[in-house]
Amino acid sequence: MTDTVSRIVDVVTETAPDVRAGLTGRREYETSENPSGEQMLAADRHADELLEARLLAIDGVASYASEEREEVVESEGAKGDYHVACDPLDGSSNLKSNNVMGTILAVYDQPLPAPGRALVAAGYVLYGPITTLVLARNGTVTEYVIDDTDEGVERRVVEQEVTIPTDPVVYGFGGRVPDWHDDFEGFVREIEDELKLRYGGAMIGDVSQVMEYGGVFAYPSLQSAENGKLRLQFEGNPIGYIVECAGGRSSDGGQSLLAVEPDRLHQRVPVHVGNTELIERLEGALA
Repeated sequence: MTDTVSRIVDVVTETAPDVRAGLTGRREYETSENPSGEQMLAADRHADELLEARLLAIDGVASYASEEREEVVESEGAKGDYHVACDPLDGSSNLKSNNVMGTILAVYDQPLPAPGRALVAAGYVLYGPITTLVLARNGTVTEYVIDDTDEGVERRVVEQEVTIPTDPVVYGFGGRVPDWHDDFEGFVREIEDELKLRYGGAMIGDVSQVMEYGGVFAYPSLQSAENGKLRLQFEGNPIGYIVECAGGRSSDGGQSLLAVEPDRLHQRVPVHVGNTELIERLEGALA
């Protein structure tokens, strides 16, 4: 495949081993913060710089934005039909404890910030014991393994037409319990009697558990942060798109994440994703 979106996916695939290899020796925090006020690791910056340079070099990519940058970066001449948003290293706070992290990709056909309905593809790379890519495009989700071989980087299909299992098993919720709203806490108390807790401190790892076993992940509205922690452009939209393409549901608490109208690049949004019936129950609890 030679179209622009396929080339974007190829570049993210080819960059994944370099991001992973770059984690070693970049565990220290920098003095600067990202636009959301979070302290950056050297690994965050390294991954961001790799992706920016390589994605903007693709003909057809008009702009690049990331969680680590204040503004959208336009390609030379700003020509192209696609606008790429990335969380270069989701869960980077896990680096010091050597736990799971990932890279999130969102490809929009509208300038950023854009609504989720403008997505044409979304995916995430998971840096676990093996490196995998889960990609949603044209309404279908595919899982790949990424191998860095002597002949180059290879992407092999593990599973086509991935769907979330209908019998949910796991749940994971972000934020501190005392900071949850009462209606959300009430929903949690029901769920914890039905499902197994799986929460690792990196959204991408927790969502991967839901994709594999079925269940629900949420980083909800908090008393101290009504819009939660996660960013719509870089996390909420692409993860919502992947989950919905896999037969699940996403919600900001009242509607699909893909229906949320953005008003700024680094806008935060409550994120709830998982099996349809669980998200419907959650929305009922929050109503």
